[in-house]
Amino acid sequence: MFLNYIKEFFVKKSLKNNLNIVKNEVFTSNIQTIGLLVDETQFRYSKELIKELVLNGIAEENIKIVAYRRKFKKKKIYSKPTFGRKHIDWRGQITEAFLSEFIDTEFDLLISYYEVETPILMMLTSKSKAKFKVGFSSVDKKLNRWMIETTTAEYKLFISELFRYLKSLK
Repeated sequence: MFLNYIKEFFVKKSLKNNLNIVKNEVFTSNIQTIGLLVDETQFRYSKELIKELVLNGIAEENIKIVAYRRKFKKKKIYSKPTFGRKHIDWRGQITEAFLSEFIDTEFDLLISYYEVETPILMMLTSKSKAKFKVGFSSVDKKLNRWMIETTTAEYKLFISELFRYLKSLK
């Protein structure tokens, strides 16, 4: 338990260093690929969220999802790539290959689908090489380019507002 607090302290320190680096992300009017970073500790409707994205014209094979769970069980088989605290080392470095690949992928849009400030999720959002980042207004304003004011339970509203804004920019 105490060791988890120490690990979280170092992750927060790494996050703080990353937030000071300002990145000029460029919005592309044609969104093809989407990265979806979901906190499944709070939100368990990832499949429905993906269906909403597909209904708005995004091909399902162009959506890549990674889920975080506070209580990660090694022996349990998850339907999507899932990670927990154990996949981040003491220096805030990622130890899992699928997470490194997710961060290094240059998505057109990264949706940070969490409303509670979790240092591990915030660190992944800040390190992501996505061109444009969208998230909730309850999370640190430095992380995302756009913030939508709603809750995770209202995923249909979140997606409709997101695509309404995207269409207005075209």
